[in-house]
Amino acid sequence: MKIIAGNSNLPLAQAISRRLDAPVSKATIQRFADSEVHVEINENVRGEDVFVLQSTSSPANDHLMELLIIIDALARASASRITAVIPYFGYARQDRKAGPRTPITAKLVANLITTAGADRVLTMDLHAGQIQGFFDIPTDNLYATPVMEEFIRRQRGDDLSNTCIVSPDVGGVVRARALSKRLGDLPLAIVDKRRERAGVSEVMNIIGDVKGMDCILFDDIADSGGTLVNAATALVGQGATSVEAYVSHGVLSGEAVSRIDGSEHLRKLVITDSIGDDGRRKDASKIDVISVDRLLAEAIRRIANEESVSSLFD
Repeated sequence: MKIIAGNSNLPLAQAISRRLDAPVSKATIQRFADSEVHVEINENVRGEDVFVLQSTSSPANDHLMELLIIIDALARASASRITAVIPYFGYARQDRKAGPRTPITAKLVANLITTAGADRVLTMDLHAGQIQGFFDIPTDNLYATPVMEEFIRRQRGDDLSNTCIVSPDVGGVVRARALSKRLGDLPLAIVDKRRERAGVSEVMNIIGDVKGMDCILFDDIADSGGTLVNAATALVGQGATSVEAYVSHGVLSGEAVSRIDGSEHLRKLVITDSIGDDGRRKDASKIDVISVDRLLAEAIRRIANEESVSSLFD
């Protein structure tokens, strides 16, 4: 097994390599004066099973190009199998035609990764499940739900009788229900919101009884933070005792960190380390980060040993 890390999330790559007892292989990834990406693999990978760790997070285009060029370099160096490990798959929200002359960019990115030479893909909490079908190569989509469940139980103990799981929109009900079942079939509520434009959401009403409940908002992506902050305000307005949010991918673009820290009703946001920290999170008082290194390392180990990955979903 060989592990190659792009620049998007080196701390996560190093944590995974420690769990696998497989050091990150030596590679030079740099930019020329005109910002072109240049990659050189500094170890022999001929006949090796190689895993490339790279989230296509902001700056998405730079990190995507790094991933594609690393894969191409490995393919030309005669690696026997190349697995693209993409904890956060960027462009996933462009998964369908939103208008008559708009692209399906998630499908385009899937084609690029396949054409570059990847033999399989390992990712986590795809925004839309159908993206798995966009790839013409084997694709495993892991879920951060078990990691979230473990953290919630550690924080709250075994008594969750006064806890309610909340989906921040109708589209996330399946995701929220999965966490609810893992925690013992907790009550479920839904935030019904109307989105006027990208990055701006208006909460309309709450479906379900949250009065006197400790609410856990559960979602896959936190971008501007507006949805979570508005949802927390609406939940408290309906009588919720407290509101916390658990999100797989903390994109947190623009003023998201300050928006969440300044929220009167959102007590805490818990995210995974699927996206590297650009420095803006270090002073955030309400944001906690939990690692998915163990989950990803175990999936990589199973792929390398030709073992079942689906049992990780149980």
